[in-house]
Amino acid sequence: MTKTILITGASSGLGAGMAREFARLGYNLAICARRLERLDQLKQQLESEFSVKVTTQVLDVTDYDQVFAVFKAFQQQCGTIDRIIVNAGIGEGRRIGKGHFEINRATAETNFISALAQCEAAVEIFRAQNHGHLVMISSMSAMRGLPKHLSTYAASKAAVAHLAEGIRADLLNTPIKVSTIFPGYIRTELNEGAKKLPFEIDEKTGARLLVKAIEKEPVKAYVPQWPWQPLGLAMKILPLSIVNKLG
Repeated sequence: MTKTILITGASSGLGAGMAREFARLGYNLAICARRLERLDQLKQQLESEFSVKVTTQVLDVTDYDQVFAVFKAFQQQCGTIDRIIVNAGIGEGRRIGKGHFEINRATAETNFISALAQCEAAVEIFRAQNHGHLVMISSMSAMRGLPKHLSTYAASKAAVAHLAEGIRADLLNTPIKVSTIFPGYIRTELNEGAKKLPFEIDEKTGARLLVKAIEKEPVKAYVPQWPWQPLGLAMKILPLSIVNKLG
């Protein structure tokens, strides 16, 4: 039986890119985001190019009641959901103490509280099914506290990594798997205006490597593995003055 993958934040960027790669592998998809028009365009593209079924739903992940409603609706429509990828998030942020609390609060809430809601809804489904694969998209920025506009973003991504590990600890020795993915610098629509960053890769390459990593159902994965796996270890012990230069 063909498996179904639910991806949040799938109307653009890495969410849409992963949807394409998973469709290429023959998975059915349940994709959701705020922009239904984009989702439906992607649905048409994928169903015409690949022999898969794509189901769409509008979802604003900051509407927590809607998160539970949409995930349950997908389960009813698809029958079984085999993998849920908590991908939706934002990259906004400002320097702390500069009068931008509302922007930083929105980043923290969207990237962490919304992820918590998605995990609650996902694991509820997986517990009922007694199987499933929860995938948390974190970031290499989760390795350390970072300065300037990255402070809140990095903290939110560290929080989701710890959340995923806690869920994994709770589900040890069950058929439910939990993976935490740490992408490095991937150029997408979300950050297209940012300065060029060290070791950055393009969106298409990033999506392909993310899917390749997720398919292995790892406990954790760094994407791309080189140079981010050794850099991740280094970031945890290097002086902040050196870590700052990675941002």
